[in-house]
Amino acid sequence: MTRLTLVAPIDGWLVPLADVPDAVFADRLLGDGVAIDPLADTLHAPAPGVIVSVHEAGHAVTLRLDAGPVLLMHFGLETVSLGGAGFTPQVRAGQHVEAGTPLLTVDLATVAAGAKSLVTPIVVTEGDFAIAWRAEPGRIRCGEPLLTLAADHPAERAEAKPVFTASASRTLRVPLAHGLHARPSAKLADLARGFDAEVRAIKGDRDARLRSPSAMMTLAVAHGDTLTIAASGADAQAAVDAVADLIATGMGEGKPLAAPAPAVPKPAAPLPPPHDGILTGVAASPGFATGVAAHFVRPEPVLAQTSEGVAAERARFAEALAALGAALETESGTASAEQRAIVAAHRALLDDEDLIERTHARIDAGDSAAVAWRRVLRDQAEALRAAPDPHIAERADDLIDVEVQVQWRLAGQAAPAVALPADAILLADDLVPSQVASLDPALVAGIVTARGGPTSHVAIIAASRGIPALVAAGPHVLAIAAGTPLVLDTAAGTLVIDPDMATWQQAQVETAQRAVRKAAARAAAALEGRTTDGVRIEVSANLGKLAEAAPAVAGGAEGCGLLRTEFLFLDRAVAPDEDEQTADYAAIARALEGRPLVIRLLDIGGDKPAPYLPIAPEENPALGLRGIRVALAHPDILATQLRAVLRAGEAGDVRVMAPMIAKVSELRAVRAAMQVESAALGLGADMPLGVMVETPAAAVMADGLAAECDFLSIGTNDLTQYVLAMDRGNPAVAGSVDGLDPAVLRMIDQCCRGAALHGKPVGVCGGLASDRLAVPILIGLGVTKLSAAPAAVAEVKALVRGVSVDRCRTLAAAVVQVSTAAEVRALAAALLEELGL
Repeated sequence: MTRLTLVAPIDGWLVPLADVPDAVFADRLLGDGVAIDPLADTLHAPAPGVIVSVHEAGHAVTLRLDAGPVLLMHFGLETVSLGGAGFTPQVRAGQHVEAGTPLLTVDLATVAAGAKSLVTPIVVTEGDFAIAWRAEPGRIRCGEPLLTLAADHPAERAEAKPVFTASASRTLRVPLAHGLHARPSAKLADLARGFDAEVRAIKGDRDARLRSPSAMMTLAVAHGDTLTIAASGADAQAAVDAVADLIATGMGEGKPLAAPAPAVPKPAAPLPPPHDGILTGVAASPGFATGVAAHFVRPEPVLAQTSEGVAAERARFAEALAALGAALETESGTASAEQRAIVAAHRALLDDEDLIERTHARIDAGDSAAVAWRRVLRDQAEALRAAPDPHIAERADDLIDVEVQVQWRLAGQAAPAVALPADAILLADDLVPSQVASLDPALVAGIVTARGGPTSHVAIIAASRGIPALVAAGPHVLAIAAGTPLVLDTAAGTLVIDPDMATWQQAQVETAQRAVRKAAARAAAALEGRTTDGVRIEVSANLGKLAEAAPAVAGGAEGCGLLRTEFLFLDRAVAPDEDEQTADYAAIARALEGRPLVIRLLDIGGDKPAPYLPIAPEENPALGLRGIRVALAHPDILATQLRAVLRAGEAGDVRVMAPMIAKVSELRAVRAAMQVESAALGLGADMPLGVMVETPAAAVMADGLAAECDFLSIGTNDLTQYVLAMDRGNPAVAGSVDGLDPAVLRMIDQCCRGAALHGKPVGVCGGLASDRLAVPILIGLGVTKLSAAPAAVAEVKALVRGVSVDRCRTLAAAVVQVSTAAEVRALAAALLEELGL
């Protein structure tokens, strides 16, 4: 017999479930259990398991224990009506937790004022387990034994399940003010048990057995949602009618239904075009193109909705993973360096134990392999999209990509090829990496998406293939008729729809001129960056791994102005040790052949999950524990990386840079830590230490920072979003996140002036360093080092060689006085046109 002991999830007074003043719990409609009248404000996990759901009102958490049973913890009675007030969830659906992990924090005063009671039922809702022992009523402390569950065969479910084929159904909108939360779900389950029928609720592409209240709650059915009740069996029609009629009454919680929201526009029912015929977006891959509109609609296979039994579904799932793994291995052999890195990331997802275990759990609970895989991957994708850091949020695309590729193999089919016209400018809501990698650059002139972000794998692949790409251009993208002439200019962030003849001819000339200019820049890539009046402007490359170093040097890079070390730390169970880091950094230094290598210390945080860094969930990770704050909070991680960087200094001209500095005290702490490690290694002279200016605080305090560091480098991507208070990964505002906004330029100006007081150089390693309109402005503001995307280095150097510092200063003085980024771009474009650049 299998036994499982649960511990108390919170301090309080243990009371029998029968004494709970709510019939749903007291009569055990949801299942058997206990209740605790809490004396603390944090609910913890009573045993290891996976979070099935966190109710949108924050008051209830459903946990599937590793041993099999499902547990509902419902904080307080009638707390759903608070609408989330007083509740702060600490976990998300799909997350694995250990016993004692905080699940929910509660403002007891707020909840007590609005709830019927604070008593918290803890109920076993599913699983072949019975309560064999429970603690005696009375005072109980968090972590003390609470319940013992026993089962003869808790996990033996390999027998084939009957296929569900509905013989009756009804669709209705849900009038319950708080949706189908615990109480109405329990009442519906009790009703369904009275019929000789299998009854299911269907919302979108997801469904749940009505007899399982916890499964019902995972559907997150809210007020106004459209729900289908379907049933099979002898009493199918009677069961459907009874359930639908009960829901339609509002079950005592009804409120008027508003008119249904309009459907999201599709290309077949387009939005009206913008008044000026121009869409704006965010540059993801640089370039200029003319072509015709071609819509990309991702084909997806039909998912098998019903299970053929646990053993069969697990086998089918394993075969699909193996088939895709083999295909990725073959693809890796012919891919570019950039694509190989992305293929490797996709291959790692196929081996992700957490994703596989969660899929197995859903298969064991009755899902088909296709439905289980989709639910797990899409839940995880949504969790990633919620991260404020775009590098992490955009990894959701990779999850969806892998999910769909596995689905085709589960269906036993191959994804059909997409036919495109010549000179196609591809239009889509969003794309995933495998789709971009499959495009023929000879046919695709450019890419424009309604959503997406500028730092995704899609953007990386598009740039590596030389395909201009604009993202976050909004839903109007989907309304453009196929075959419409288009002009795409990523530098201006615009897509001109159906231009007049003069504009079209001018764009054709511009395309030809750009091709000539790019060829000339590449031919002269080895020349140093120096203005026409002799001022040295160093042009380096931003790198993320060793494989990028040699191509960057060949493309004219005069060093590496930013090495992103976090790629060594993510997607692994343990942090890289000192020797591994040293070897990697030293290899890059040697590949640069004596050119400077600026190594940025680990830039990671609550929004970049790493299992070996215990960082609690944060309401706003962008303003929380990230960058240097994490390193200072984990001195062992910082010390190891500093030793590795210092040791790598023997291989070349290595410098170190601290990310997300906001205070002089943080710089001093890093300096002190580096001196300790340098002394321990017996090194003499200090390695140059720089500060990455990504916060308004650092820009304002540049004079104070410059007094104590060796150089400053501006990360314009983060600085822009912090100055403008706009998330650059949020499609709703991403189109307005422009580094050439006068507010951002004034902040850069202040930074350069502060550094100049102490004679310290200022570089730019963010996106503006690759923007040809920004380069003369940055030089005019006082920037002397530019670190650009490797593919842009040659053209940036050519641009530097075509301008004088005097003209750049005149331009800079003008742009900080205007009001909009559009005015800034117009002034910069006029100068480049005047100079023939």
